[in-house]
Amino acid sequence: MYKVNEVFETIQGEGSFTGAPAIFIRLQGCPVGCSWCDTKHTWEIKDELRQPLGDIVIKTSETEHWAGVSAEDLMALFSREGYQAKHVVITGGEPCMYDLNPLCEVLHSKGYSTQIETSGTFTIKAPAQTWVTVSPKVNMAGGYKMLQSALDRANEIKHPVAMQKHIDELLQLLQHTDTTAKLIYLQPISQQRRATELAIALCKQHNWRLSVQVHKYLGIS
Repeated sequence: MYKVNEVFETIQGEGSFTGAPAIFIRLQGCPVGCSWCDTKHTWEIKDELRQPLGDIVIKTSETEHWAGVSAEDLMALFSREGYQAKHVVITGGEPCMYDLNPLCEVLHSKGYSTQIETSGTFTIKAPAQTWVTVSPKVNMAGGYKMLQSALDRANEIKHPVAMQKHIDELLQLLQHTDTTAKLIYLQPISQQRRATELAIALCKQHNWRLSVQVHKYLGIS
C-alpha cells in the first residue's frame, strides 16, 4: 500500500520532460527537511489524517491528508477520472521511502511511462525503465546523506540553486559520478532573480541545462 497525498493530471514543468502531459502521484512522508521545500504538507504521516482516495483527488488546497492505496486502486482512479496522459510522475514527499517496483511495474504493463523525483537520500527501488530524476539534497535538517547509488542510477540530476555554495556542492557530488549519459540541470530556487542569473551563467560554463519550473510561471499545479 502507498500513502498518497494527492493525484492530479497536469503538464510537467521541470527537467527533461518539461511540457509533457503527466499524471502526478504525490506520496506522503519525507524526513529530509529542506528549509525551502514547497511541499512541507507532505512531511509527516499522521494516522488521524487518513482519508478515502476519492477525497484526496478532489482536494482544493494543500493538506496533510493522505489515502492508503494499491497500484490497482490508482489504475481504477485514472480510468474513473478520465486521465489521458501516459506519463506518470511519482513525487512527494520522498517517494523512495517506498518500494516503487510494484507500482511502476503495473503502470508499465498498462502502457504508461514512469518518472521518479527523489532527493537521492534513499535507495531507489524501481524498474530499470523508470526515469529517475535526482534533485540532490545536501546538509539538510534531517541529516540524511546523499547516496552514491542514487546519483549513479539517475537519468537526470536536477540541482536546486540559490547561491554559489550550491554549485560547489554539486561539483563535489559529481566528482565520483559518471555523467556521460546523464542530463544535468540547474533549477533556481523560488525563481529568484539572482539564483536564475547564477544558474544561467553556470549552465553556459559547464554545458549544463536550465530548469525554470514552467508550471509556476503558468500558475498551474
